[in-house]
Amino acid sequence: MTIDSGGSPNGPAPGTPAFAVPESLVAHARRFYAAGEPPATPRVAATVLLLRPTADGETIEVYVIRRLAAMTFGGMYAFPGGGVDPSDSAATLDWSGPPASAWGDRLGLPPQAAQAVLCAAAREVFEEAGVLLAGPGPGTIVGDVSGADWEEARQALVERRISFADLLRERRLNLRSDLLLPWARWITPEFEPRRFDTYFFVALLPGGQRTRDVSGEADHTMWIRPADALARVDSGEIAMLPPTRVALAEIAACGGLAGLPAAASGRDVATPVLPRLELAPDGTARFLLG
Repeated sequence: MTIDSGGSPNGPAPGTPAFAVPESLVAHARRFYAAGEPPATPRVAATVLLLRPTADGETIEVYVIRRLAAMTFGGMYAFPGGGVDPSDSAATLDWSGPPASAWGDRLGLPPQAAQAVLCAAAREVFEEAGVLLAGPGPGTIVGDVSGADWEEARQALVERRISFADLLRERRLNLRSDLLLPWARWITPEFEPRRFDTYFFVALLPGGQRTRDVSGEADHTMWIRPADALARVDSGEIAMLPPTRVALAEIAACGGLAGLPAAASGRDVATPVLPRLELAPDGTARFLLG
């Protein structure tokens, strides 16, 4: 990726999404490229769009959290998620859904690496939202996990006193990989000091469970219709990075939950989106995704 101070002579491809960029980020990118240092290696990560039907059943709500201001990408609304942990890669756990080899084909990863991404997705959504995508066996899902004993287990997981695989094993539960629909893959721009190679998944909030504001990495959480979230971003009321905004727009275009499986099945989740920064002749900047 480069910063073109004269703008791209050909311009973006027709229909390429573009996003305004804060001046502070442009200055940061200029400093990075002026220094001539190599970009950081992205850390593999996973994030989950938790969805539920609205009370009237007409459309969808998505769960978002606002990252603490002191964190990387702080102040931005995002979905629960985080980096793949070493314990995710080494996990031996009971599994429901497509085998790791099938997930590898879908994500463009070796089977063990694909399993680690799925494990990270399920672990992070439990750590950050208190939702557990697991059940006693295929086709089953655990019920309410908001009790004191479950909270103790969640805290132990967050503090890495127990692995996610061990937690499931102790509770005699299978990870329900079939509850996760693969949606997208994004890589953080090259000029960022902390970069992630993030796989996005969509999951329906399991019946009998509820999200809880338990993430120590967030200062606000909410359920919101994708269209409403996008309107609030456009008005400047809340802030989101391009991957979050694009995912919300794509989910909104599906109309309802019924169309999501078909939409997910046709998506290319092995090829990453790598935003690039373009400066126009007038000095304004924007992210281009195509």
